[in-house]
Amino acid sequence: MDNEKDYITFMNEIGNAAAAVSLKYFKKPLDVLSKGKKLGTEFDPVTVADRNTEFAIREIIREKYPTHSIIGEEHADETKSSNYKWIIDPIDGTRAYITGVPTWGTLIALKNGDDHEIGMIDQPYLKERFIGTKNGSTMNGTPIKCRPCDTILNATISTTDPLQLFKDDDEQDRFFRVAAGAKMMRNGYDCYAYAMVAMGFIDVVIEAGLEAYDIQGIIPVIEGAGGIITNWQGEKVTEGGQVVTCGDRRLHEQVIGLLNTTT
Repeated sequence: MDNEKDYITFMNEIGNAAAAVSLKYFKKPLDVLSKGKKLGTEFDPVTVADRNTEFAIREIIREKYPTHSIIGEEHADETKSSNYKWIIDPIDGTRAYITGVPTWGTLIALKNGDDHEIGMIDQPYLKERFIGTKNGSTMNGTPIKCRPCDTILNATISTTDPLQLFKDDDEQDRFFRVAAGAKMMRNGYDCYAYAMVAMGFIDVVIEAGLEAYDIQGIIPVIEGAGGIITNWQGEKVTEGGQVVTCGDRRLHEQVIGLLNTTT
């Protein structure tokens, strides 16, 4: 991307504007609505913070790049003439957000056709911003890398919710098959778990039932840090669904094997 530096500068501008909105409501009394059923639960929360944060992001993109398409979780798609497309999840981890836990984040991706140009995971309460491109990933401007981990026996594994956020017993059983062999399991981190893979503190994240906006902003951060993110069959993942992320490709091969072992 010829103007990568400009897009990174703009991504930081978006992140700052989104943070100003999301932090205004965080750890404050807040009405919570439900969008309906989600996987193993009848509750899929949404708040004014989700909607207003996305609205702020969209306004800035429209002004700067009026020909770019915009896709987000909370508002209607805006399809334009350019190959460039912005994908937004204003508050990934609304469950964490409404319980006052700072593992939620704002996810934004810029794609040119099918290619990811840049992605961001921003946790404004902790003041940690992760940006990924084809040339590497950073946290607050400092380069980051996934850590080596060649076997599940040495791995730290994570998922957001092993009880409610898999669609059925089979998905849950397959996750626990992998987790049973891991050195440590730490759950409930939402998008922040992926950021910790990119920083080298977590080795595996396994999730299911994700939407495209749940994963698009994460992909460049993981790949830029040297990690791998696929579906549960080890194939390219862009539209969500079943997702597995590893910081080490050797470990990824083991995890894919365990997820697909028949018993």
